Amino acid sequence: FQKIYTKGRPPWYDKFGNTLKQPYLIGICGGSASGKTTVAEKIIEKLEIPWVTILSMDSFYKVLNEEEHKLAEQSNYNFDHPNAFDFDLLFEVLTRLREGKNCEVPVYDFTTHSRDNNPKMMYGADVLIFEGILAFHRPEIVAMMDMKVFVDTDGDVRLARRLNRDINERGRDTIGVLDQYFRFVKPAFEAYIAPGMKFADIIVPRGGDNDVAINLIAKQVKTQLIKR
Repeated sequence: FQKIYTKGRPPWYDKFGNTLKQPYLIGICGGSASGKTTVAEKIIEKLEIPWVTILSMDSFYKVLNEEEHKLAEQSNYNFDHPNAFDFDLLFEVLTRLREGKNCEVPVYDFTTHSRDNNPKMMYGADVLIFEGILAFHRPEIVAMMDMKVFVDTDGDVRLARRLNRDINERGRDTIGVLDQYFRFVKPAFEAYIAPGMKFADIIVPRGGDNDVAINLIAKQVKTQLIKR
């Protein structure tokens, strides 16, 4: 499959640059380390179509000021609260991608808690997959989605994955990760993420290990693309 992060004129534009069709937007929500990205990538593999792109909510963390940065270094900043995200920019980017327009997407660095100076350029596509812990939090964003998927993975599994990821990929220490999980991550899941399950068209237990659900999603998307 192909993730589109480069400039150029994709095949869903005519020679005048007008959009020929609107991307099919799949929203994927679920707790931290539930396997959202894995589910997204497996859906793409099953679709077997050339123009698909993934947009991650992680790209839209707000830039921290000096005080917030110090809190983050001490594991005292809540990255799972809605206030941690730039929803206005996210809405703008999703709107442009659905209109087939190119746009710059921030690249967030979790080790420095800042945005990279070089954003990535993205286009819309035949299928656009948007995944994030609060993907279903804002009604105006949920309203854009053609299909809504909730990845429902056991809490102990999510914690184990988060420990592995944050320690090995983000340079965190075990005590800090656990403290942040029980003070911020778990309460945020219960308050803001789990309630989003009611918006889901499809719930995927066990995340990326659930091939039956992923095959079902891919089949449904193919059917909808044919109808278009």
